[in-house]
Parts: sequence; C-alpha cells; structure tokens
Amino acid sequence: MQAQGNGQPRYAVSLLSSSGGRVASSSAVQVWTEKASFERATNSPVLLFIAGGAGAIRAARDDRLCGWVRRRYAVSAMVCPISEGKLILDAVGLTGRYDLPPHDACGGHHAHKQDQPKTPSSPIQTALQVIKEDFGTQRVSDKVMASARWLDANVDRPISIGLAADVAAMSERNFLRRFRAEMGMTPSDYLQNARLKLSCRMLLESQLPVDKIARRCGIGSGGQLAKLFKKHLSITPTDYRLSNINPEKMGISYSSLEPGGLAVSR
Repeated sequence: MQAQGNGQPRYAVSLLSSSGGRVASSSAVQVWTEKASFERATNSPVLLFIAGGAGAIRAARDDRLCGWVRRRYAVSAMVCPISEGKLILDAVGLTGRYDLPPHDACGGHHAHKQDQPKTPSSPIQTALQVIKEDFGTQRVSDKVMASARWLDANVDRPISIGLAADVAAMSERNFLRRFRAEMGMTPSDYLQNARLKLSCRMLLESQLPVDKIARRCGIGSGGQLAKLFKKHLSITPTDYRLSNINPEKMGISYSSLEPGGLAVSR
C-alpha cells in the first residue's frame, strides 16, 4: 500500500505475488496479482503486508522472492506479516515493523525507521491506524452532529447548554469538551455563526425590518445584530441588504467567522 500525492488518490493498493496471476485465498476466492518485480521494489510504500497461508512455506524457499522482500523491506516504512507470512520474514532474517513511521516537515512518512519489536496489532488495525495518522483522528460523532443540527434548527429560541447536551445524551461538561474538540468551536460560537448565517439570508431574501430579523434569528434586537455585523463582517445589516451581493462574493466566509460575542444562555 503506497501513499500518493499531487492530486493522485491518497493510497494505491497493489496485490503482488512471485509470478503474478490468480491466487486463491483461504476462502477459495480468486484474486489477481501482479508479478513482484525489482523495479517495483524501488517505490516506497507506507505498508507492506506479507500474507500467510498454505503457500508460505514454499514461498520462504523462493530465493527470488526472498531477494525481493529484502529490497522491499529496506524502503518500507512498515512491514506487517500476516499469520504464516512471518515464515517469509524469518527466512530472510528480518522482523516486522509495527509502529507508525514519523512524519517529515511536509507531512509525508520517512522511508526508513528502526525496527520496533513490539506486539503487532491486527493487519486491519494497523492499516486503520495509518489512515488516522494521515487524516487525523478527529471526526464528528453522530451525537455531536445531532446537537449541531439541533442548534441550526433552533436558532430563534433561547438555548441552554443543558438542552443541547440533552440532545447529545451527554453531561454538560462532557458535551462542551466533545463539541469543541470535534467541531473546532464552542456550542456558543457555533450558535452565533448559525444565527449570523440565517440573518444574512433573511436580509437578502425578505423585506422584514432589521429588528424583526434579529428577533427571528434569536439575536434579540437590531442593535445587537448591528454590533455582530460590524464585528464579524465589517458592514451594517442595512448596507449588507442594500448591496444585494452574495456573501461569498464579498469575501465573507461563514466558516471563518470570528468566535465569541454571543453566549448561549445558561
């Protein structure tokens, strides 16, 4: 498995065997493999899985394949034998590498790393750990996403931390910690951004007075809305409406709205 870049797919997975062609798995499923060549061994993969099975003993006696494994090992950041695949590594006097390789300044993996004789994870866990390392472990959980959608749908209401935490089925303390970690902002900041987005849309799509729009967006008053617009968008609500310009064309990015300024009620 090799990392790609420059607009290419993030990972390229190759199935290789000594002579190429069809190989039967333990479940009798036939998979097509490419021939393991020395030219291929010059590439630097992120992970090298060495499969086991009934053919592992024969493969361990294949001098050509063992030579390929030695060369591939030298440029592989991680090497993971699967079951009897360890016999092939034993035949060439090598061991598996199980730790994630360090990253260089450009975010790529170093090709060389000292062996780490630690207890290996399963191959699937190892592959998933590499993906986590490359893309980061922070993902938005279903509970936090549900609470964010609830905040979006209830911007016109007085909202407390307790209510939002109830939607996520969490304690207030845990909800605040998880929301900030997963969403990159506090629930208060998220709610403020949602209210600003809605007020921008209503200013362009309706003829309602600014005060009424502010109340419908849960902001309270036209004066408070004007303060938020000045702070975050450097324009008054009235001027924004008169401009009748899509906010993106004005250089306004809602995702980068400065946090703070409007607290969720306790």
